Amino acid sequence: MATDEFLADPAELAVWLKKPADDPQLLAALRAATRRFRGAVGHPVTLVTDDAVTLDGNGRESLLLPVWPTVSVTSVHLAGELLVEGTDYQWSDDGALRRLGGRHWPDRLRCLAVVYTHGWIEVPGDVAEVIIDQARSIAKVTPGVQSKTVGGQSVTFGAQAAIGVTDQWAKAVTRHAVRTSGDC
Repeated sequence: MATDEFLADPAELAVWLKKPADDPQLLAALRAATRRFRGAVGHPVTLVTDDAVTLDGNGRESLLLPVWPTVSVTSVHLAGELLVEGTDYQWSDDGALRRLGGRHWPDRLRCLAVVYTHGWIEVPGDVAEVIIDQARSIAKVTPGVQSKTVGGQSVTFGAQAAIGVTDQWAKAVTRHAVRTSGDC
């Protein structure tokens, strides 16, 4: 099993579901919750080395890289010209890319090519927690069943079982989502 296959620990989910950590249904629920979160935020969350992105300039001194935390910036090309870190630009862990020397990034589309390493070595607690919550919900829903009555034995089948999201999920997604605005 790949170490970054899940965004939460199967053993933690196992405690909640009272199943072994290697239970196939438990792992499937955890995998589904992980895929949903990664899809919602638009990136893997875990460490990505030397990711190449093309960015729009914003006409300002600083812009944001799409995914944080930023671990390193390997290269920045502006309109094909390699810029020098510390002379032409600097960067922060939060993903800010600042132009130096009183210059601004041009206000042009697709003018910057950046190669950088980003993401988390250890999954943040807020992410792991919402993954566990979502996986618990997924594991408890019977596929295709919308309602179930025990006394009177009534079962209603639907096209699909709906699994909503919590406010905590929405906040974690907002916090970790790819940043589409390049403004700092």
